Amino acid sequence: MLIDPRFKKNPFHYIVQCLLAVAFLAVILLLLDAVFHTVMIASFGATSFIVFAMPQVKICVPRRLIGGYVVGILIGIVCSMIFSAVHNAFDVAFLRGFFGALAVGLSTFLMTITNTEHPPAAGLALGLVYEGVDYLTLTVILLGVLLLTAIKMLLRNYLINLFE
Repeated sequence: MLIDPRFKKNPFHYIVQCLLAVAFLAVILLLLDAVFHTVMIASFGATSFIVFAMPQVKICVPRRLIGGYVVGILIGIVCSMIFSAVHNAFDVAFLRGFFGALAVGLSTFLMTITNTEHPPAAGLALGLVYEGVDYLTLTVILLGVLLLTAIKMLLRNYLINLFE
């Protein structure tokens, strides 16, 4: 079947929750220059999808939303700084790939042992190695995650999982 039968039973939730995602991301994209921060914006877009399309899943609880981004940002900054410090001595493409992979691996490890798993935040760590650290962008992303978490908590009795 082309259209999910759950949509036919509850079209209002599907439309409103998707419009909330559009409105929320529009604000974030207006605050950031998406052309220069595409990987970071993409990870935030994935988080918005998770919050508005599957708000009841475990990776969408505040601890994982906020904690995952804190871990991803910290690991991304550390790996980006080390890459920047040593990139003149070695092949840049190899090193960037190595430190990008290391950022994802370390983020995954720290998120899993601290129960703060949020996959898009590992993508942000990778983006910090490839795009560099911009503290204004990180501030907007952290504030956005806090706002997104607050919206989710305020609407927790209204938002439904749009798919299983």
